[in-house]
Amino acid sequence: MWRHQLMTTSRCFSTSIRALHWWDHVCPAPKDPITSVTEAFLADTSPVKINLGVGAYRDDEGKPVILQCLRDAEAKIAGCDFLESISSAVSSKLVEESVKLVYGKDSDVIKEGRYAGVQALSGTGACRLFAEFQKRFHPESQIYLPNPTWSNHHNIWRDAQVQQNTFSYYHPDLKGLNFTALMDDVKNAPDGSFFLLHPCAHNPTGVDPTEEQWREISHQFKVKNHFPFFDMAYQGFASGDLDRDALSIRIFLEDGHLLGCAQSFAKNMGLYGHRVGCLSVLCNDMKQAVAIKSQLQKIARAMYSSPPVHGTSLVSTVLSDPDIKALWVKEVKGMANRIQTMRTNLQESLWQLGSSLNWQHITNQVGMFCFSGLTPKQVDWLAREFHIYMTHDGRMSMAGVTTGNVNYLANAINEVTKYGVHTAQHLGTNLSSMSVFVHHS
Repeated sequence: MWRHQLMTTSRCFSTSIRALHWWDHVCPAPKDPITSVTEAFLADTSPVKINLGVGAYRDDEGKPVILQCLRDAEAKIAGCDFLESISSAVSSKLVEESVKLVYGKDSDVIKEGRYAGVQALSGTGACRLFAEFQKRFHPESQIYLPNPTWSNHHNIWRDAQVQQNTFSYYHPDLKGLNFTALMDDVKNAPDGSFFLLHPCAHNPTGVDPTEEQWREISHQFKVKNHFPFFDMAYQGFASGDLDRDALSIRIFLEDGHLLGCAQSFAKNMGLYGHRVGCLSVLCNDMKQAVAIKSQLQKIARAMYSSPPVHGTSLVSTVLSDPDIKALWVKEVKGMANRIQTMRTNLQESLWQLGSSLNWQHITNQVGMFCFSGLTPKQVDWLAREFHIYMTHDGRMSMAGVTTGNVNYLANAINEVTKYGVHTAQHLGTNLSSMSVFVHHS
């Protein structure tokens, strides 16, 4: 009896010892540079705080928006039970309408069925699917990402174990496109390389190539036989025109490229939490499209099986109903116009304050984000002293700027850039009291 108890105790002790060591080697992951901004903002109790980190649209009161087109779509699909029998049909309709939106409803690739399209978990999921597809069928390839790019792009291709490289994109002194260096990097990359491109409203810089520059890029890609993969996260937010914002992709299409595209409806339909997206890959013929689609579905099956259906039903209803789609087009333009107005107001406020710096880039850039040119130390100072939060690279979400806070924001930026961080730190309490005064003046 005692021997049995001793053995049982020994086994329990041994098991608890082993259990203590299962995860001892796991360290905390580095904080995400974007989500950490929101965390800091939420922890701040100041009544004057501003969040310029979030990449989601806000109205002029700083509140999330539910578009009327979505309310109409919700009413139209009310009563549907979303049974398994209709989920595949809804997904197929989403893909069908999404590719029309990006390639053009009359494009040959759509008429001929030369695309493999699958529903994805927003733009992130679409990128992740393609990264895995790239690794499986071009295992020795690498991906060239623009410098800079959305920080999560690096995570996505790293976790797919695809080797990464970068190509020149932004010129910090000019606060614009470094086109010469970009073209040199495209020319110098090994033939047949994969490149990730932002078709419009580049994140984080807000700097897009001109139509002529896109044509030169497309031509050089053709010469080098590079594969272009577009991450379309902000269609409509650059110009307010959905077709115009797809011009870069359609230029590549006209030039005969096979390409891939990730689409997201998180921003331009305000459906961030619904994770609705589409991945499409253009093919030589329908037979090839069927094969590629089957492989993409196989990858998705192991990752998450199938995507949620409700948000998908909303998006497919908006895109397929002519009246509701027309309303959406109008609402997208309204969102883009509000952001552009805030760009103009911020720039004018800085000039009225007598800032000696050139703020022309605020209105030269397009889309949701402004690459402000603020240094990490200046960004830290804005957060500590003025309760204004943005990513460390100085990227500001213009959707977080409103008529109610734009003057406060301009004053804060002016103070930090006028004195410089080191001088401002010596001012200490004076700047702190000024931040409250400025907000209410």
